[in-house]
Amino acid sequence: MAKKRRTGDKPVDDVKDAKGTVAGAASAVTASAIANSYNDQIRPLLDAVDRLRHLKVTQEGIQLPTIVVVGDQSSGKSSVLESLAGISLPRGQGICTRVPLVMRLQDDPSAGSPKLQLEYSNGRVVDTSEDTVADAINAATAEIVGSGKGISDAPITLVVKKRGVPDLTLVDLPGITRVPVQGQPEDIYDQIAKIIKDYIVPKESIILNVLSATVDFPTCESIRMSQQVDRTGERTLAVVTKVDKAPEGLLEKVTMDDVRIGLGYVCVRNRIGDETYDMARVEEERLFKNHPLLSKIDKSMVGIPVLAQRLTKIQAAIIAKCLPDIVKQINDRLVRSSAELDQMPPDLNNVADAVKLFFHIVKRVCNSLEKILVRGEYGEYPDDRFFHGTARIAEMLNRYAKKLPTQCPRRKDELFLMEEMQVLEETKGINLPNFLPRSAFHVMLKNKMATVDQVPQDLVKEVWEYVEDLVLKILLQHSENFPQVQSSCRRAIQSLMEKARARSAQHVKELIEMELVADYTVNPDYMQTWAAIMGGQKNFMEAVRNSSQPAKITLQVIGSVDVSHLREHADSTEQAFDLMARLAAYWKSIVLRLVDGLALHILRGINQLVENDLEVELAEELLANNMAGVERMLTPPPSTGTKRDRLKKSIGLLQQSKEVVANIMDRISAAGEV
Repeated sequence: MAKKRRTGDKPVDDVKDAKGTVAGAASAVTASAIANSYNDQIRPLLDAVDRLRHLKVTQEGIQLPTIVVVGDQSSGKSSVLESLAGISLPRGQGICTRVPLVMRLQDDPSAGSPKLQLEYSNGRVVDTSEDTVADAINAATAEIVGSGKGISDAPITLVVKKRGVPDLTLVDLPGITRVPVQGQPEDIYDQIAKIIKDYIVPKESIILNVLSATVDFPTCESIRMSQQVDRTGERTLAVVTKVDKAPEGLLEKVTMDDVRIGLGYVCVRNRIGDETYDMARVEEERLFKNHPLLSKIDKSMVGIPVLAQRLTKIQAAIIAKCLPDIVKQINDRLVRSSAELDQMPPDLNNVADAVKLFFHIVKRVCNSLEKILVRGEYGEYPDDRFFHGTARIAEMLNRYAKKLPTQCPRRKDELFLMEEMQVLEETKGINLPNFLPRSAFHVMLKNKMATVDQVPQDLVKEVWEYVEDLVLKILLQHSENFPQVQSSCRRAIQSLMEKARARSAQHVKELIEMELVADYTVNPDYMQTWAAIMGGQKNFMEAVRNSSQPAKITLQVIGSVDVSHLREHADSTEQAFDLMARLAAYWKSIVLRLVDGLALHILRGINQLVENDLEVELAEELLANNMAGVERMLTPPPSTGTKRDRLKKSIGLLQQSKEVVANIMDRISAAGEV
């Protein structure tokens, strides 16, 4: 049975009411502390950056000051953001933040209720609420990086418009971990380190380094990373969490500053369990006021309200510091955009102007091709191997030469000299037995050529496809301001390449036919090779005739062969050996002619294309039909107008940005803040 309450005991409802009153008071205190950080000195700076963000000046490549939250895994980074924003973020074991979470806090005094919005995946926008924001972030994360434990550098942006929050932009990054757990990639540390460095390297970034009081600060990986990019600590503020778990020695750790935290320390107590954020602030104030050790820490270094105020002022200070460089970047981009607008193609007034410009473009194209395809110069494209023309064509020729067999081709399953014997049998005539029939040599030669006649065809196809692609890319590059004539230029190139392919195909056909017309060479290597092979004929025939000798014998040039199957054909083997030796020796001359002759043909064709054919073909295409092609150059394409509009818009944006920054610089100067 429950005991009756004593008269002096407070009713339960009264206790709840008291807690509610305390929570309400805490909320008012927190809001007041944050609101006080927005005084007349800070607000203009933040308004200027907000204006620049609204103008989307970052699209012009100009970095704006951002607070980047880093820390070792489970250091309490997300909890700090929760305390600042008053909303719940994803929690769990291991890495909770698996993608950069860009949190934009915007104070909205008129807001009846908080407005939260997620932006990710190239512009996708999802409205959410305080109750569902954690689930929404988890869903967006899973959509970006999957439901496993991997990470990604694709950010999610959370916009929080709420009464009483500080106007801050913070980026929460994945916690640093060195040992991958099950389901994580082996290089998880390297992936996280790269993401963190990408964010903290810009000098416009403020590094909010979250440290757990339970560890030695110098051993923290986040400290090591921040020191690599901010050696003096001038951009680094440290937040110490979990102070109630390790209060001993904390005062010395935050006052001695062994790790060079230039912007100082703030010790905080985050929400625990089911506490509301307002109750968490009450408990935080009580902890730092009453704890025997933590109460000794200066009050300017403790509490979430102090952190909000410090962040706001630090952000304002770095904005003021970065403003001169932002002004310079805006001016530089303004000059570049104006110069690019000035370099837009001129408005052509007549056909004569168009013809003059057309031949100027053709000359530039031919000059580029001469460097790339003839002289082997690639200074215009040092990092793109595709445009290193002579090197790519040389590679094709080398591959072609390797595809042609260095020795006379022979089927793998073919017994040695059996093909020669069959051909000799079918070409024999009424003549002296020790004469080698010339027709036998020609039949063998034709058979061998049939095995390789497709190889040179493949080479010329590969070369001219590459040359066509290269010429088109360079031509389209030099004529990018006149897309209205590019289709005509493309037709001209395709026609020119068809002619080149046809010439090369005919040349290959003639090369093959010439090899089949006659067996002729003055190459001394033929006789040397033939003599070397014939030098082993005596031993070879002895092995054939004497079954007691080993069945395998090694011949110069040919290699190891088996003669056991020839012992039944000893009478015809000697003549077959002679035929094989002549063809094997002659094959080297054939390959040499196929390689050298085709290579020289290709090089001549490329030279002819660059020096004459390209200009003639383009002129015929664009100057025909009363110069109908070049007349199209007189009508600017829609893309040119679009580019002009884009440049004008960029210039307008940069001019507005320049004005915004100039105004704030004037105000700062007048106030004596710089």
